[in-house]
Amino acid sequence: MDALSDLLDGVRARGALFSRSILEPPWSVCFDDFMPLTLITMVRGRSWVVPEKGEPLPLAVGDIAVLRGPAVHTVASPPDAATTCTVLSEQVCLGADGTALNEDIVLGVRTYGHSLDAPDLMLSGGFEVGGEVGRRLLSALPEVLVVPAGACHDPLTRIIGNEMGLQAPGQQVVLDRLLDLALVAALRAWFDRPEADPPAWYTALGDPVVGAALRAVHNRPDTAWTVAELARVCGVSRATLARDFTALVGVPPMAYLAEWRMTLAADLLRNTQETVGAIARRV
Repeated sequence: MDALSDLLDGVRARGALFSRSILEPPWSVCFDDFMPLTLITMVRGRSWVVPEKGEPLPLAVGDIAVLRGPAVHTVASPPDAATTCTVLSEQVCLGADGTALNEDIVLGVRTYGHSLDAPDLMLSGGFEVGGEVGRRLLSALPEVLVVPAGACHDPLTRIIGNEMGLQAPGQQVVLDRLLDLALVAALRAWFDRPEADPPAWYTALGDPVVGAALRAVHNRPDTAWTVAELARVCGVSRATLARDFTALVGVPPMAYLAEWRMTLAADLLRNTQETVGAIARRV
């Protein structure tokens, strides 16, 4: 495991909210459901992600947008279109007049709109993110990021689109795992883009020395690590590791280790019945 793998493992889709929206411009869908993380992609047509602050970001076919809550986000075509739908939760969507939308807009399984022939088709999937590990990942992301289609795993979005139209045994689990994979692919592609501002620990993973130290810490957080022992694993002197790790990650090795252990411990305290002593030994 490495830092990104550990953080992504803490953001798993479980019963994620999916929808296919088939729309006729002008349209504007406001996501006000406080989902911590939402993925949006256009299967056909074009739209713009309109954040609460900042300029609209174009979303072409195959692009993937990742929206970080709890901010309100709007996806629209054109970007200044009046709101036609407000998503408040899985069960509640409001129309342009503020009243709840009825069954007339249901076109099929997880599919909404007024006509299957409408030119714009948008897929969305929302994550519930819990725990300290998940929040650590969210803190590394901007409120909105867009990964161009050329950097995305295009067959994956097409598979998700096809699966969303099915109703088969285990369908929710299949969709959840596909959404997990789409998030991993999108974030990995985003962090490697020149306009991204990746967290220090992500950049440091590419360093042969500091990356090895980070992987060792994440693989075995319960080991009685010292700077000297980490340096031995990395094949450098204690002074070299301490200097390079602090320069690239922003904190000394033992401070990073302590923070990661406390993050793991907080989730174990919240989600298990283990005693404090047992959790302390695990981390």
